[in-house]
Amino acid sequence: MITPERDVQQAATESGAAVKKAAVAPLDVHDMTVAYHRRPVLWDVDLTLPDGCLTAVVGPNGAGKSTLIKAILSLVPKASGRVLIYGKPYEQQRHLVGYIPQRESVDWDFPVSALDVVLMGRYGRLGWFRRPGKHDRQAALEALENVGMVDFAHRQIAQLSGGQQQRVFLARALVQDAQIYFMDEPFAGVDAATESAIVELLRTLRARGRTVVVVHHDLQTVDRYFDHMILLNMRVVADGPTGDVFTPENLRNTYGGRLTLLDEAAEAMRHGRVDA
Repeated sequence: MITPERDVQQAATESGAAVKKAAVAPLDVHDMTVAYHRRPVLWDVDLTLPDGCLTAVVGPNGAGKSTLIKAILSLVPKASGRVLIYGKPYEQQRHLVGYIPQRESVDWDFPVSALDVVLMGRYGRLGWFRRPGKHDRQAALEALENVGMVDFAHRQIAQLSGGQQQRVFLARALVQDAQIYFMDEPFAGVDAATESAIVELLRTLRARGRTVVVVHHDLQTVDRYFDHMILLNMRVVADGPTGDVFTPENLRNTYGGRLTLLDEAAEAMRHGRVDA
């Protein structure tokens, strides 16, 4: 069972109350377009997420799911549009955001231990010029214990299996103590035990009132794991509560006709509707 450290939980409750008092959406995306070499990847994306929900981003390969998260976090440039995190630009709200990238995008040969990776999750609170203290190390060790990885705390990250590496990333997410989390395919290539640990973490974060956005590829588990979903195929086909959105018609509209959408957007860009 994943249980938060007492003082971390108290701080999280206080910061969460301050955010909720503002009564603004955790994520608001308006008219966002992303293009690579003037070729659209995302087109006119509009999204507003409710607070405290587990949201799956679902769509076919190449639909722009990872790009959506990266554009929200300013990791790739936007051709147009606006992104607000709790009512303010991401650059002003970094301390409220946690991010777990795709495992394949990480340089696992970097000579750091599992504990070092988890401690990186504390730098949002510490700043890059303060060293983690005893309290931070204890929080990191407890997070590793909660995901079943405390015995590997001093093991170099490259020596861990794929599932173990993902568990370490989950522990880092726990100590980040963010308000909104973005996770890019955390279930990809993991074993059943790690998948269960991820689901437990997601539910624990939701119970704390956190908002979690997950790029997900398994349609068979969407309705069991997530209460909100975004169907994406370059543009948002549908979004809302999973029970309302996860329908055969919406799935057909998402997984079919992709070339038509791409061609339409590319033609519009060629005629100057988007200033890339």
